[in-house]
Amino acid sequence: MSKQQRWNELADVKDELASRDWFPGTSGNVSIKVSDSPLAFYVSASGKDKTKRTSEDFLLVDQYGKPIEETHLKASAETGIHCEVYRLTDAGCCLHVHTVDNNLISELYGDVGEITFQGQELIKAFGIWEEEGSITVPIVENYGDLSKLSEAVGAVIKPDTKAVLIRNHGITVWGRNAFEAKKHLEAFEFLFSYHIKLRTLNVLNKNQSFGGVINGTTTIS
Repeated sequence: MSKQQRWNELADVKDELASRDWFPGTSGNVSIKVSDSPLAFYVSASGKDKTKRTSEDFLLVDQYGKPIEETHLKASAETGIHCEVYRLTDAGCCLHVHTVDNNLISELYGDVGEITFQGQELIKAFGIWEEEGSITVPIVENYGDLSKLSEAVGAVIKPDTKAVLIRNHGITVWGRNAFEAKKHLEAFEFLFSYHIKLRTLNVLNKNQSFGGVINGTTTIS
């Protein structure tokens, strides 16, 4: 695809996520890879209203998150996280959003350092078809030092990792292309929302049986 086609693909995804109110207060950022060698990708410009579509929504950066072309735009402060994702995975697109559900999950399981879903239909979105298949999302602390935060995200990415939660901050999720990244994000947000609602109902019913989650050696069934 041409650079313009990549731009349009990323803009379409941004527009769809914005329509779901997943970018409150100009938060969040998105990116899409333009080339592998050398690495180059479009990433959100800092401080933009993502409910609007303009010619200055993204800028092209290199493997270090530095602008490749002359521009007055500033890359998202969290571009370093995207650099780590592209360095460590086969990602072609990376999405970062802040939702109430992903913040709640990150706080509920932040001390454990991860949340693992099992026995949920939506994990098939990640190509997991085994009956007892599972998927784990690591959770890292929300470091104010963005270089430290990027390193923390990179440190927990394994070959089968599809996303990382930042505690009380948001989720970063990726895929081989924009379609897959969006599919993964939608699946995770469904799993988060389902678990929170189920947990709330169980508490109201004084029943601590929170289905579909495994953490560490404890099975919550």
